[in-house]
Amino acid sequence: MKRFFSFLLTVFCGLMLTVTTVVPAVAQTPEEIVSRMEKEMSVQQKEGVYMVVDMKVPIIGSISTKSWMRDNKTRMEVKMMGVPMISWVADSTEWTYNTKKNELEIKKLPNLQSSSKSDSEGDISMFSGMVEGYDFTLQKETPDEWQIRCTRSKGVDDKDSPKTMTLIVAKATFLPISLSFKTSGVSISMRDITFGVPLSKVTFNPADYPDATIIDKR
Repeated sequence: MKRFFSFLLTVFCGLMLTVTTVVPAVAQTPEEIVSRMEKEMSVQQKEGVYMVVDMKVPIIGSISTKSWMRDNKTRMEVKMMGVPMISWVADSTEWTYNTKKNELEIKKLPNLQSSSKSDSEGDISMFSGMVEGYDFTLQKETPDEWQIRCTRSKGVDDKDSPKTMTLIVAKATFLPISLSFKTSGVSISMRDITFGVPLSKVTFNPADYPDATIIDKR
């Protein structure tokens, strides 16, 4: 019997040593996590990004949009006054389709060529340059994700950027799960962030709306 228990103890100690060796505890600072996230995003972003953006606007109420972005093209779907609207932007042209009226409005976007790179990247630009502009605190950690509080660093000139944000990052991929903040009285949450958008999804095709009334304002 003693020999049997000695054998179990030996096996147990061996297993514990194996687990400790194979899965070491690696502590990462919030700064390291966000820096790694930005690097991973810079690679994945080339294939396009999809996200849902929820906004709570005073008086108006809640608005939710779906956005697909790739290269210099964007597709956005939103309900305005209960009416689903679809818009596409490419270079300096915007197409907006009103599903209720079956109308397609086309217009030029002035000064888009002279706008900054971050403006042309749309919502995803919020995830760029966070390491340079924010200080980070790990608020919560689960087996699958990190929740990080981002506080705008002292001395940052960009006063339009949110003072605080809540960022959730997936441990498996180091890619963002969501980003929430408040600016100018509007609460904004970016979620369901996924990478990989076909060009056909963000490219306007007039053949898809052959019966629509065209309103050309270019």
